[in-house]
Amino acid sequence: MKRSKLLSNAEISSFCRQSALIIQAGITPAEGMDILIHDTISKEGRELLQQIGDDCRSGKHFHEALASTEVFPNYVVTLLALGEESGNLDSVLMSLAEYYEREENIAESIKSAITYPLIMIAMMFIVILVLVLKVLPIFKQVFIQLGTEMSPMAQSLLRIGNSLSKYSILFTALLFILIGICFVLYKSPTGRKSVRRFLSRFSLTRNFYDKVAAGRFARGMYLSFTSGMDTYQSLDMISSIVENEEMAKKIEICKQEIEQRSNLPEALAKAEIFSNLYSRMVSVGFRSGSIDIVMKKISQNYEEETDKQLASIVSVIEPTLVILLSLIVGIILLSVLLPLMGIMASIG
Repeated sequence: MKRSKLLSNAEISSFCRQSALIIQAGITPAEGMDILIHDTISKEGRELLQQIGDDCRSGKHFHEALASTEVFPNYVVTLLALGEESGNLDSVLMSLAEYYEREENIAESIKSAITYPLIMIAMMFIVILVLVLKVLPIFKQVFIQLGTEMSPMAQSLLRIGNSLSKYSILFTALLFILIGICFVLYKSPTGRKSVRRFLSRFSLTRNFYDKVAAGRFARGMYLSFTSGMDTYQSLDMISSIVENEEMAKKIEICKQEIEQRSNLPEALAKAEIFSNLYSRMVSVGFRSGSIDIVMKKISQNYEEETDKQLASIVSVIEPTLVILLSLIVGIILLSVLLPLMGIMASIG
C-alpha cells in the first residue's frame, strides 16, 4: 500500500511519539507496529503500519521500512537512520515528534489568524450588499415621495447596487471561481508554496516568517546534532525544510563559509541567520561543547517570539476590521439619513 502524498505534520508527530514509547519499553519496531494496528481506526493507517511491520520482520531496518512507504519526509528517514546507528533511536523519535508537533501548531495558529479576518471581511461584504441592494432602494422611494433626490454618494451606491443586481449571475459565477481558486491554492502543495512565498516577502508578515524560518533552522540543527549528523550534512538537510527562500540562501552562504574552513559560529554570523544575541549564544555553546542545547534554547525563544507576534497581529486585525465595518455602514446610512432628517426638519 502506497499513498500519493506525505503524511501530515500531526500524523508524523503522533507516529513518532508512539514509536518512541514503544522503543523505550524495549519492544521491537515489528512488534510495536502490531500494537499500534489495534489502536488505529482507519483502514489506510492499519495498512501503512502493517507494511512497516512486515518490512521490519523481513530484516529491514526501521528507517528503511519507513522509506519504503514513501509517505515520510527524507528528513525523518535520514535522522532515524542516524539514530539507529548511534543507538538513540527513541530520543530521536521523541525529538521528531516534538518538532512536527510544533510545525502543526504553527500551521494551526496561522490558519486561525487568517480565518477570522476572512470571516469578518465576508460579513462586511454581506452587510454592505444588503444595504446597497435592499435598504437604499427603500430610501429612494421615500425621497421620490417627498419630491427630492438622494445625496450624490447614495445615488452612486444605488447605481452600483443596480449593476450588481442586473449582472448578479455573472458576479456569482466570478465569486465561485475565486473561491475555487483559493481552495485549490490551499489544497495543492504548489499553491501553499506560492502563498508562503508571497507572505514571506510581504512587508507586514515578512518579519514573522523570518522568525519562523530561524526557529525551524535552530530546531532542525538541534535534531541533527542529537542524531549524530555532521554540520555540513545538517545544513544540507535543513535547507529543504525551512520553506523560506531567504533562509535557504543564507544556509547556502553558511555552507560556503564552512567549506572555506570557517567554524559553525563564524559561518552563522556571516550568513546573518540569527540575531547578534543568538549568534553569541551559538559561539559560547560551540566552545563549551553544548551546541545542541543552545540550538534547542534558541528554537524555543523563536517559538515564543512568533507566538507573541502572531497574537499581536490578530489583536490589531480584529478591532481594525470591526472599526472599518462600522465606518462603512455608518457612512452609507448617514448618506441617506442626514438629507432625510433635513427634509423632515424643513417640513416640520
